[in-house]
Amino acid sequence: MAIGREGNVKWVDGLRGIASALVVLTHLARAWDGELFGSTSSEDAPPRLLQLPYLRILIQGRIGVTIFAFVTGYVCALKPIKLCRQGNQEAALASISKSALRRIPRLVLPAAAATAVSWVMAEMGLYAVAKHQDSWWIDVQSSRRIAYLGEAFRNLVYNIVTTWTRSTNEYDNNQWTLLPLLKGSIWVYAFMVATAYIKPRFRMLASFGLWVYFYCASDSAFGMQFFWGTLIADMQNHPPTTQIIADRPRLCRVLSFMLVFIGLTFASFPEGHAEWMTWSRILLDIMKAILPDNPDFPRFGSGIGLEFIALGILLSPWLQRVLSSRYLLFLGRMSFAVYLLHGPLMKSTLVWMLYGVQVLPDHENDQGEMVITRLKYPGNITLIAWQLVWLPMVYGIAHLWMAYVDPWCDRMTNRLVEYVRLEATEKPSILPAR
Repeated sequence: MAIGREGNVKWVDGLRGIASALVVLTHLARAWDGELFGSTSSEDAPPRLLQLPYLRILIQGRIGVTIFAFVTGYVCALKPIKLCRQGNQEAALASISKSALRRIPRLVLPAAAATAVSWVMAEMGLYAVAKHQDSWWIDVQSSRRIAYLGEAFRNLVYNIVTTWTRSTNEYDNNQWTLLPLLKGSIWVYAFMVATAYIKPRFRMLASFGLWVYFYCASDSAFGMQFFWGTLIADMQNHPPTTQIIADRPRLCRVLSFMLVFIGLTFASFPEGHAEWMTWSRILLDIMKAILPDNPDFPRFGSGIGLEFIALGILLSPWLQRVLSSRYLLFLGRMSFAVYLLHGPLMKSTLVWMLYGVQVLPDHENDQGEMVITRLKYPGNITLIAWQLVWLPMVYGIAHLWMAYVDPWCDRMTNRLVEYVRLEATEKPSILPAR
C-alpha cells in the first residue's frame, strides 16, 4: 500500500511483522518455560525478568493473534473507505468483490501447502524426537506417523478441511486462527458493502457500534479487533483527524505516549494468578468493573491494550515511521510464512538442536507397562543460545517460501479469479431485450 494523502499506511505491515515474531517467542516460552505466563512463579516468589509488566509482552504472545485480527479489519476496509470518501462507490464495490474473491484461495492455498509439508515431515518420522522429549506442549503438537499411506493421505485431506470447518489441524495446530480471520474479513467486506453509500461519520459510528456488540459478546480477540481496524482506517482518512494531528503535534505526541503506555499496561495482564501481584491485581479489579459477565480476562487485556496502542499510533507520525522501517517491513513480508512454518520447524530442527536426533528405548514402569523414556530438557541457556541459529533459519526458510511457494499460490489465485470473474463485456443488460 503506497503512502498517499491518508498518510503512512505501511506501519500496519510493520505491526504485523512484530505480531508474528511475538507468536514465535510465545510458543518457545509455552513449550519450555510455561510458568512465565503467570504473574509470578509462586504466590510469595518475586517475579522473574520476563514476568515483569511490559517485558512479559515479549513472551506473552496473545497480542500477536489480536494484532492479526486488527490488521485484517484495517487492510480489508482501507481501499474501499478511500474510494467511498472520493465518491467512487462503484469502484469500491468492484474492489470489494475482487478482494473477497481472492481472499479464500490466498489463505487456503498457503495453509494447505504448509499442512502438506508438516504431513510429509510426520510421515518421514521427523517428529519422532518431539514425541519422546519432556515438553508436554511439543508432544501434543506433534502428530504421529500413520502406518498406512492411504490412511495417512485421508488424514491429510481431513485436516486441510477441518482447518476451515472446525479450526483444528493436527499437523499444524497454529492454523486454528485462520478460520476466524477468514470469517472476519468477510464480515468487513459485507460491512463495507452495507455502508458504501452512507456518510463517513455514520460509517465510523457503525464501526464503533459493531465494536460495542462484540465487546458485549466477549469476542475480544477477533470481533472487536476487526471493527476497531475498520474504525482506525476510517479515522486515518478522516480530514478532521488528520488536521488535528497536523495542527497540534505536541498535544498528539502527549496523547500518543499516554495511549501507548496504557495499552502496553493492559497488554501485560498475566495469563494466570493476577491476584499475586499488586499491578496485575489492580488491572483485574478495573476489568471486573468494566467487562461483561464471564470474560476471558487475559484476552480482553490484550484486546483493549492493542486498541489503545492503535489509537496512539494513529496520533503519532513518528511511531508510524518507526513501524515502517525496512527491518519491520521485512518481518511483515515474512509474517504469514513464519506463522505457518515455525511450528513444524520447532517440532523438528529446534527439538534436534536441544535433544539430539536419537530417541531412548522405552522402559518398564512400576506397573510393568512399557512407557516412553523422555529426553531431558537441557535448560533455558541452551534454548537461548540455539536461537542464534534457529531464528535466522526460520526467517531464511520463510524467505524461500515467499520467493517460491507464495508466488505460486498467488498465480493460482489469479488464474481462478480470472476464470470465474464476469468480464465487463459479459454483463447482462439491466432491461430485458424486446
